[in-house]
Amino acid sequence: LVQQARMGCGRARGVRRNTRDLFQRRFGENGMPAMSVYMAQYRLGDYVDVVANGAIHKGMPYRFYHGKTGRVWNVTKSAVGVMMNKRVGGRIIAKRLHVRIEHVQASRCVEEFKNRVAANEKAKVEAKRTGKKVAILKRLPKDPKPGYIVKANKQKVNVMAAVPYELLA
Repeated sequence: LVQQARMGCGRARGVRRNTRDLFQRRFGENGMPAMSVYMAQYRLGDYVDVVANGAIHKGMPYRFYHGKTGRVWNVTKSAVGVMMNKRVGGRIIAKRLHVRIEHVQASRCVEEFKNRVAANEKAKVEAKRTGKKVAILKRLPKDPKPGYIVKANKQKVNVMAAVPYELLA
């Protein structure tokens, strides 16, 4: 027995359910995407952010993947294949999906790392050239702030205390 889908009653089961605000464009960004979106080049291994563009319905990712970051594993004429992790139950599955380039933008998640690698290599070359020992290139946690004494010479110290509760009967 195949049960017919009821119209108007019950909960929504569509693919784009609960996406009224999720796929909404930002204020002042209505209309079709700029040409620079289509001219962007993505190569295999690039990190990209999947951000669905509500103006383009073709090649739109499922709502779970909106806002997620993945790596490009395939490049086609008008889309890119993105591989990303999805937690299902207690395990993490590598999911591969094709998304049109209107719904993808280059991620900045490795930008700081690449800058740090370049700075470290530059420091190594400089140390080798000058013959000095290389400074510590690893990231270190911040030191605690130095201690100081608070002086209250200029103003009188105002001591605040809770007012005792009085039952007015």
